[in-house]
Amino acid sequence: MKALILAAGYATRLYPLTKEYPKPLLEVKGRPIIDYIVDKLEAVSGIDEIYIVTNNKFISVFRKWAKSVKTSKKVTLVNDLTKSNQDRLGAIGDIAFVIKKLKLQNDLLVVGGDNLFSGSLKGFLKFSVKNCHDASIGLYRLKNQKDASHYGVVKLDVRKAVISFEEKPAKPQSRIVAMCLYYIPKGRLALVRQYMQNKKIKTDATGSYIAWLKDKVDVYGYVFKGSWFDIGDYKYLNAAKKNFA
Repeated sequence: MKALILAAGYATRLYPLTKEYPKPLLEVKGRPIIDYIVDKLEAVSGIDEIYIVTNNKFISVFRKWAKSVKTSKKVTLVNDLTKSNQDRLGAIGDIAFVIKKLKLQNDLLVVGGDNLFSGSLKGFLKFSVKNCHDASIGLYRLKNQKDASHYGVVKLDVRKAVISFEEKPAKPQSRIVAMCLYYIPKGRLALVRQYMQNKKIKTDATGSYIAWLKDKVDVYGYVFKGSWFDIGDYKYLNAAKKNFA
């Protein structure tokens, strides 16, 4: 199994902090955000390589970071060749880019590079492998349902399959939201390319892809416990700095 960390965004909502520095390398409790993700991946024996997709603007910063990162797994940096927020590929665009460039034919675990969570990946992957013919996504149950309007909101059936997915609804019908954490079995990698062939799709909204995918195959949802911080702006970055353990 391969792991892919998405780190090619330009994080404009965190300017000027991220104007010349990538968001995944911002520090929380004295460590870069991405280091916590690598720790999670290090604990999974089935993962033999970690890909990190970044952009032309920040590739040199990640090369410097990669020299000191502590992991027994091979780390491969991938430059998506974009130079600004205007020409970014988006999350799904970057997944498709890496699959094509590296000619991937492995099960793939995808993690957002700004995802801070305390739960283990082992439970998620055990759940995902059980449903290995279809895709799985990581979910989190918020305390306040109103806060769900900032995320992709999910409803599950008794099988834990996704039956509804709404991107940032004004009136959320659930407290369960998507975390930017995906398991894509090798037999479903081609669906990413198929999605990208539609010129009207949103390549930067992973929720749009999940909403599309659930009508093609079963998509299963695993609800994480513990804490989770999606570092999208100063509010959540400051909250993570204060409360993440």
